[in-house]
Amino acid sequence: MSLALFPLNTVLFPGCTLDLQIFEARYLDMIGRCMKKGEGFGVVCILDGREVGDVPQGIAGIGCEALIRDFQQQDNGLLGIRVEGGRRFEVLGTQVQRDQLLVAEVEWLDDAPEQPLQEEDQDLLALLKALAEHPMVASLDMDAHAEGQQALSNQLAYLLPFSELDKIDLLRLDDPQQRLDAIQVLLDELQGELFT
Repeated sequence: MSLALFPLNTVLFPGCTLDLQIFEARYLDMIGRCMKKGEGFGVVCILDGREVGDVPQGIAGIGCEALIRDFQQQDNGLLGIRVEGGRRFEVLGTQVQRDQLLVAEVEWLDDAPEQPLQEEDQDLLALLKALAEHPMVASLDMDAHAEGQQALSNQLAYLLPFSELDKIDLLRLDDPQQRLDAIQVLLDELQGELFT
């Protein structure tokens, strides 16, 4: 399947919300086409290059579909859109169109079925609820009471201050329990850095 890409310095996860300002012609055209067709586009993390201008030299081999949920003209005259993460995908190959839009051949990845939260997930759920009270997180209107391990692991992986490379690794994991375990390891490392 062919999917237009929006390379960013961030990693989007399924069920998570991202606000974007659109000002480059290639992305304004892409958003217009997506809205007409009722389709999404792909968000991939930039590994080498910048968000604005030339097509990045390196992008992650995995990304997340972005579904447009809202749009409005910003005070600065730019188009603002709010997207929600949809399905995960693997990038099989890319090509640059004449208008400098990056288009990828992608394969959709299957997520493990949602699993109920376990007793040992309660600390991570409490962490998510604490994060949800932060004004920047609250402004995203994300549903911070995760119903299961998939939602909890996606939201924590998205919101916590891990490196982009760590987030890419988390996005690759199909199993929510594995993702939660990996998040716990990264949290322990963060805490270790804070107290050394």
